[in-house]
Amino acid sequence: MKSMVWKALVSVIVAVVILIVPSPEGLKLTAWYYFALFAAVIVGLILEPIPIAALGLIGVALAAALGLVEPKPGDAIRWGLAGFSNNTVWLIFGAFMFAMGYEKTGLGRRIALSLVKGLGGKTLGLGYAVALADLALAPVTPSNTARTGGTIFPIVVNIPGLYGSQPGETGRKIGSYLMWTVFAASCITSSMFITALAPNVLAIVLVKKAVNLDISWPQWFIGFLPMGIAMLIAVPYLVYKIYPPEIKTSKEVPTWAAQELTKMGKITPKEIGMALLIILALLLWIFGSKIIDATTVALVIIGLMVVVGIVKWEDILGNKPAWNVLVWTATVVTLADGLNKVGFITWFAKVVSAFLMGMSPIVVMAILVAIFFFIHYMFANITSHALAVLPVIIAAGAALPGVPVKTFGMLLCYCLGIMGIITPYATGPAIVCYGTGYIPRRNFWTLGAIFGVIFLASLIFIEIPYLSFINH
Repeated sequence: MKSMVWKALVSVIVAVVILIVPSPEGLKLTAWYYFALFAAVIVGLILEPIPIAALGLIGVALAAALGLVEPKPGDAIRWGLAGFSNNTVWLIFGAFMFAMGYEKTGLGRRIALSLVKGLGGKTLGLGYAVALADLALAPVTPSNTARTGGTIFPIVVNIPGLYGSQPGETGRKIGSYLMWTVFAASCITSSMFITALAPNVLAIVLVKKAVNLDISWPQWFIGFLPMGIAMLIAVPYLVYKIYPPEIKTSKEVPTWAAQELTKMGKITPKEIGMALLIILALLLWIFGSKIIDATTVALVIIGLMVVVGIVKWEDILGNKPAWNVLVWTATVVTLADGLNKVGFITWFAKVVSAFLMGMSPIVVMAILVAIFFFIHYMFANITSHALAVLPVIIAAGAALPGVPVKTFGMLLCYCLGIMGIITPYATGPAIVCYGTGYIPRRNFWTLGAIFGVIFLASLIFIEIPYLSFINH
């Protein structure tokens, strides 16, 4: 109880301190008040004095009731509920339903056992297996939530239980390692291809409009290749060292997995049905993006899972983690959107860029890229981040003498996937992996900061020299 009180007090103190400071020049008073509320909520998400879904709901309710974003009551509540109509929020919910389908049919266990049979002798081998699986799907799956959350995660989440690793006390045996590896690898693959993340395509359009710069699919891929290869090789090993699993090798487990597969017998009709539905979803995600939205695909598949008896409606209603994630994701998405609506993000980017006059082009690029990267702490959606901040940042950089526009534009675009690593709400796979409970709150934020710095440092120290050379 005492712990909960002091955590809540910290959030309140943060808000009060910001409110005491006079509103900065060029920023509306209501925008400053909203930032104080937003900062308090973010601190609350880090400390968790109460469940984060409740915290998000309270934050949205206060902002709507006080008219901080929309002054009219009707507009305020429509804004407050907007997150519940967000495509990605429901796609994340669909990922949890897919995972339940894998579990109910036994297909997830069968695939997990097969992976463990082939690669389970070493935990590091499993780490590379899940990273390569994500890489294989990335070029043809323009939604990282669909790819990692809807396809890779439902399989991987079945593996830890085979080693006696469950969320909580036994999570560090192997589950925590696998969840973070899946997530971190997804962030890298999301930046590696234009078609691996929907906002990547948006970023190209925004860059074209802002500075008349065209970036082709091959140029994007070749430009990110050095960092992409280096990080995909390094990530499973870095996680292995920074957040090591307790189980590192087990000669007995692959043998046991083979025995368990024998006990399971032949694949069942329900397993075949689930496999066919997932293949259908994957094909529609890859080839049908122009005629059907990825979230619509997920909802259709969930409906078919109920119709053919793979899951019951009661199973869906009883999946508390999925509904909990839906609520806190929707509210955090709404709160982050509010920062853009009140004009705080645009004001912040302009203020920072004004301080960069007279610096060397390389330093200017590094600072602006870092700002663009870490300002994602204020966003729960990569698309809204790109729309709100990318045009402002690239225009500010391009206006400064000597800044190579093509290199700078490509660096900003590459940020979109990798910056998803920093928070539990930064991107769809983050929310899915955090929602499992394998990675405790404090560890998730700490790992996000560590790998955020690693990814950003790689972008600056590998990509700036490389892009400067190939774009010369």
